[in-house]
Amino acid sequence: MKKLILLFIALFSFAAFAQQNPVKFNTSVTKISNTEYDLIINFELEDEWHLYSQHSDPNGSQAAKLTFKDAGKKYELVGEAKEGDTHKAFNDIFEVEETFFTEDGQITQRIKLLDPKTKQIDLDFFYQVCKESCISHTENLSFSLTGEKTVKTTVELSADDKKKSKALLLDIVNKDDYLKDTKKDTTTVATDKKKSLFQLFLLGFLGGLIALLTPCVFPMIPLTVSFFTKQGGDKKKGLFNAFLYGFFIVLIYLLLSLPFHLMDSLDPEILNNIATNVYLNVFFFVIFIVFALSFFGYYELQLPQSWGNKMDNASNAGGMLGIFFMALTLAIVSFSCTGPVLGSLLAGSLTATGGATQLTIGMLGFGIALALPFVLFAIFPNWLQSLPRSGGWMTTVKVVLGFLEVAFALKFLSNADLVSHWGLLPRVLFIVLWIVIFLAMALYLFGFIKFPHDPAKPQISKSRFGLGLINLAFVAYLGLGLAGIIRMPLLAGLLPPMQVENLTIFHDYDTAKAFALKNNKPMLLDFTGYACQNCRRMEEKVWVDAKVNNHLANDYVVVSLYVDDKAVLPKEAQFQFLKENGYVKQIKTVGDKWSTFQSLNFNSVSQPYYVLLAPEGDLMLNKPQAVTDAVTYEKWLADGLKFFKE
Repeated sequence: MKKLILLFIALFSFAAFAQQNPVKFNTSVTKISNTEYDLIINFELEDEWHLYSQHSDPNGSQAAKLTFKDAGKKYELVGEAKEGDTHKAFNDIFEVEETFFTEDGQITQRIKLLDPKTKQIDLDFFYQVCKESCISHTENLSFSLTGEKTVKTTVELSADDKKKSKALLLDIVNKDDYLKDTKKDTTTVATDKKKSLFQLFLLGFLGGLIALLTPCVFPMIPLTVSFFTKQGGDKKKGLFNAFLYGFFIVLIYLLLSLPFHLMDSLDPEILNNIATNVYLNVFFFVIFIVFALSFFGYYELQLPQSWGNKMDNASNAGGMLGIFFMALTLAIVSFSCTGPVLGSLLAGSLTATGGATQLTIGMLGFGIALALPFVLFAIFPNWLQSLPRSGGWMTTVKVVLGFLEVAFALKFLSNADLVSHWGLLPRVLFIVLWIVIFLAMALYLFGFIKFPHDPAKPQISKSRFGLGLINLAFVAYLGLGLAGIIRMPLLAGLLPPMQVENLTIFHDYDTAKAFALKNNKPMLLDFTGYACQNCRRMEEKVWVDAKVNNHLANDYVVVSLYVDDKAVLPKEAQFQFLKENGYVKQIKTVGDKWSTFQSLNFNSVSQPYYVLLAPEGDLMLNKPQAVTDAVTYEKWLADGLKFFKE
């Protein structure tokens, strides 16, 4: 229960801080001697808010924490930070005594200089304040030891950093004066975006339907519906409560996507950085294997039983609040079956363009699919008679999902492998492993492989046998692709990338520009990513088209810039880049450089993203393009080439 409360605090703290910050800070310095100073933090709290002390019980709300920059180098801390007046109270939720400030507070830290030239001390003050909601935030504080006005050193760039930052900015002529059919292009882009979101909604909806067929959810449908339809003998009230129950199910899953919107608003590139993070992709690989073993029946994976018990007890409160906790109980107790499906949805959304919006749309589809049967069967209770009985078929569903989890786990390991250039999982090995996985699934469906919860002699129904045949057909499809007989366009974006024939591709803008100038050819800037599924789809479905491939091979200088490349830049090429919002981004990797280059010049952080430039890099030849079909893409290339020649 405590962990669940912390989760909801985390969800809503982002939204709360976006609206207000009830803490006002000011800093001062008291000189003790030529080498010792007291750094004083004073803060005022708005009415009824309280801020937790550094010494508050760690099992309760989040305690304050001071992080001193350059401590141990330019200065050392003398003793612990001293606090002004605080209050203590027992928290019934966490069952601990907490220490906190109300109205105002003061924290003092004494320091001793190690470097007498030090003029300014900077620190990060992490804190949590609560009222009806809670806010967690880190405040950057500075202290001047000379009495001069403090400056935020994080935004003061060196001359070299400014020079390197300026080099990222292209002086591009506004191409809209030269282009035709701009309105048509904009409409096409908007249509493609709506189409993509609709497809993701359908995927989320399909995921919800799959989750319904699992033993964690399916048996709860008749029990819950019967409760609502018979409640108090009032049919209208039962129907209303069933609708409310369905609404709360959808709401709960939508709330899970809220933090990602707030992270996206703070830094549009953050979701791409999360999605392409090596450690996160390896984590997804491990967690999907854990989910798969659970589906295979080797152990039961579930949230703490106490969470479900507490929510179940809360559901007895009655009214709307009770129904909300009933929906929350469903989400918790069904986690062992819905968790892996949601994990797939989360991971898939974060690796796609516009992750926060796509995640919300996917969660909406998932929640509606999960809630729909409870509402429909409440409206038409006679339909309950047509529901199939719970039984062994649900175990089969779980095992099939387990095999799919293993297959998807390899995708995330492949992402980490591609981004880090390890070379552990090349395309051929990936396909071979998928052949093994889906062949094993077919053997299971035919009864040749058994798992712990399978009967000694499983009954092979017609549907199970048919699903086994489909798996064998898919294995044959993979085999033909492995042999090079077919291209496997259905799996474009899921498999590691294949080499596009006949193309010479540059991976550095300046090198490509020099080549383009020498040969008087326009450039195609391809903003892409190793973990970008839509990029692979474009390369394996569109770039291989004969007309498109001819343009790319003969008419353009193709430069693919990987925004998720984790290769570290040479020390002399690394620098700090100051963004318009005051945020300083460290340009340390190849991906840092090209993602900043894209967002700075083209106001876009999506991939794939294609731009046609004149060889001088000063004029766009056509409106930038994203995911599209071969015919549209070829026309876009041809129109850009025509304009260049004119």
